[in-house]
Amino acid sequence: MFIEHIAIWCNNLEEMKAFYCKWFNATANNIYHNHAKKYASYFLSFEQGARLELMQMEGIPENANNIIKQYKGLIHFALCVKTKEAVDELTENLRNAGHTVVGEPRTTGDGYYESVVLDPEENRIEITA
Repeated sequence: MFIEHIAIWCNNLEEMKAFYCKWFNATANNIYHNHAKKYASYFLSFEQGARLELMQMEGIPENANNIIKQYKGLIHFALCVKTKEAVDELTENLRNAGHTVVGEPRTTGDGYYESVVLDPEENRIEITA
C-alpha cells in the first residue's frame, strides 16, 4: 500500500501550480475541468513518490487553521530534496523570494534534517533531507 496523492483546495489554482513547479520541480498535467461538479484541478508529479492534486471550486470555505498554531488533522506534507545543503539552499531561496519560513533548517530528534515553509496559500511544507 502507498499514498497515491494528496489534495489541496486552492483559491488561486494557477499561482499554486506555478509555485510547486518552480520551487519543487513538479510537472503538471493539463488542467481538468469537472463541469458537473464545477471544479478544476491539476495533478502535479514529482521525481518520485505521491502526486499532489491542486483543486479549485467556488464556495469552499477558508481553512480555520492558524499558520503558527497547529490543530488536529492534516497539518503538513514533506518534500525531500535529498541533501542538507539542498534544504538550506531551497529554504533561503524561498525566503529571498518572499515566502514565509516558519521553521528554520535543523536536525530533528527523529533524525530528519528539515525546514518548514508556507506555500502561497499558507499550507505547511517540510523540506527534508
